[in-house]
Amino acid sequence: MSTEACAHLAAEHEALMQFLYLAPVGLVQAGVDGEIAMINPVSAQLLMPLARDGSLANLFVALEGVAPELRHLCATFAAPSGMICDGLHIQLHAGGAGDRRQPQVLSLSLLKLDGERLMAVLSDVSEQVRRERQLRQNDAWLNALLTSITDYALVGLDRAGRVSDWNPTIGRVTGHGEALVGRPYSVFYPPGATTAEQVHDRLREADQNGWSLDEGPRVRADGSQFWASSMISPLPDGDHALRDSGDAAYCMVVRDISDKRDAIAQRRRAAFSDHLTGVANRRAFFEAAELELARHRRTPRPTTLVLLDIDRFKDVNDRHGHPGGDAVLRALGGLLAGAVRQVDVVARIGGEEFAVLLPSTTLEGAVAVAEQLRRLVAAQAVPYDDAQIRCTVSAGVAASDSEALGLDALMKRADRALYAAKANGRNRVECWTQPRGARDDAR
Repeated sequence: MSTEACAHLAAEHEALMQFLYLAPVGLVQAGVDGEIAMINPVSAQLLMPLARDGSLANLFVALEGVAPELRHLCATFAAPSGMICDGLHIQLHAGGAGDRRQPQVLSLSLLKLDGERLMAVLSDVSEQVRRERQLRQNDAWLNALLTSITDYALVGLDRAGRVSDWNPTIGRVTGHGEALVGRPYSVFYPPGATTAEQVHDRLREADQNGWSLDEGPRVRADGSQFWASSMISPLPDGDHALRDSGDAAYCMVVRDISDKRDAIAQRRRAAFSDHLTGVANRRAFFEAAELELARHRRTPRPTTLVLLDIDRFKDVNDRHGHPGGDAVLRALGGLLAGAVRQVDVVARIGGEEFAVLLPSTTLEGAVAVAEQLRRLVAAQAVPYDDAQIRCTVSAGVAASDSEALGLDALMKRADRALYAAKANGRNRVECWTQPRGARDDAR
């Protein structure tokens, strides 16, 4: 290659590097093992607060606490090149009561350039996510009004959420007869799918917003289940359509959308499930927890959080490799999800850390749940290759209080309790307690 060609190539390379460093989004070039070869200032600014040791040497390590599925996604991407993930949302900061900071969300796109190199694109999409959430709610509301209008149950509810009268649409969709009148609308929910407080939450949300939309499993009079979308709206004072035979204050429309369940579940898994374990991801957990704590602030009720961490998980990875560690994480996710109520939220929020949100559950009740989970984990061996991997978990439990904690504060309390469980010997459950005379700086 001539001297002139070399100089031209060097100038092009310099121009490219200038572009990368001045780009308005974060750009990171890394090896397939995550080792960072190049990072621009925007990426460094976004990633530095996440780095536990202050180092940005490895992309997977830097993001492990907030995007634990990233290493697994890369390891299981078999194609020689292509898009590993496109616009993956990573929830960083929860926000909460008394906290002026807004929840922060990063978008990550990860491209496999070849067998040795990855390119990551990072950007802060917090405001965009808030707008999209409102648009999703509006779209769901319009969809509930405009689709499948021939297969619905029209239910009148009184101010307490009890069915005020019966009509043939209720019988057609749910199989319930006139004996349904006077029962709370939670009769349509499977056991463990809602709480008495959440039943009233939806009525208050309908009062405040004009409507409240909910989607999930419902149960017919014969016990069979179906997937439904239900919308509750307050009735205007002058609307007598549902008042003629009862004292209805709300209209509840229940639609059977079982035929759309697979497509809905697929979209939800893509956006809100941890790719390795199948439980909720950080994004789903933060959204559910923020909603529940907002309800708690409006109408106080016990709300508790359990944080669980696998004891000596590094030893599992060192002995069995990351695939063995992944097998343990998958087994733990399945065990946790199968041991709690449907209304509870189980999520993987870090590398080997899981969270369980327990609505309408006292601190004592949450401790009992955490102890049950701890015992189940200790009693179960995870088969991997020719080995039976045994492990234990430590758990920290914290409850919201009358001062209406924000999510950040609640998580800090549970994390301190988890740290105490680790410090006191592991394989145990600890509750957060306020040290006598100490100031609670988790608020």
